[in-house]
Amino acid sequence: MISKAMVAVSTKPIILSILLEGENYGYQIIQKVKEISGGTLEWSDNMLYPVLRRMEKGGLLVSRWRLSGEGRLRRYYNITEKGKQELDAERKQWMSVHEAMIKLWKPLPSSD
Repeated sequence: MISKAMVAVSTKPIILSILLEGENYGYQIIQKVKEISGGTLEWSDNMLYPVLRRMEKGGLLVSRWRLSGEGRLRRYYNITEKGKQELDAERKQWMSVHEAMIKLWKPLPSSD
């Protein structure tokens, strides 16, 4: 299980990365996160939609309502140019942390 703190700090770059691949709606994003994490990240509607709204207010995303292929009205999200710049900055930060952790983490000593 991934801690709430890790989920909180990873949500924005995950959403931006998914939307970089193309337009998506909330349920698709939730399913994509579950798929790419092998089920270790399970987001809920109650967690996702406030984040999407904050990101839209911050200019990282835009949304529009449209009918799905099944005739349901859905809100589709797209990444903006500002969102792409934010993702680039987030990616650099995550890679720096990742590289530091790789240098620090060695195999644990055997408990024999």
